[in-house]
Amino acid sequence: MNREQATSIFESLSSGVRLDAWRLLVKAGSKGLVAGEMATEMDVAPNSLSFHLKAMLHAGLVTVTKEGRFQRYRADIPLMLDLISYMTEECCANEDESCTTPTSNSICPSASCAAETKTK
Repeated sequence: MNREQATSIFESLSSGVRLDAWRLLVKAGSKGLVAGEMATEMDVAPNSLSFHLKAMLHAGLVTVTKEGRFQRYRADIPLMLDLISYMTEECCANEDESCTTPTSNSICPSASCAAETKTK
């Protein structure tokens, strides 16, 4: 992870619709969701959602697999974990005493966080 990639990811999440889409995809796990399912769940126009998903795909936050005439999207959890690591890698570096390990409210099983084959 580098500064430019981190900036691109943050920019791609700077919309409420994109943030909601990301959280919905995280909830779906490795199964992912078809864009139409997402639009219905989010109560968003499909063409509007497609615009947002394209931005997230460009930033690498999601992967997409073509299934016939449908597009199935999945959250790239390993990429988000890399971003979190990048953001916290210097945690407490200037303190004399060791700081506590950051905690997380994540309920993601470790198997979901393993690198997955990406199809773009």
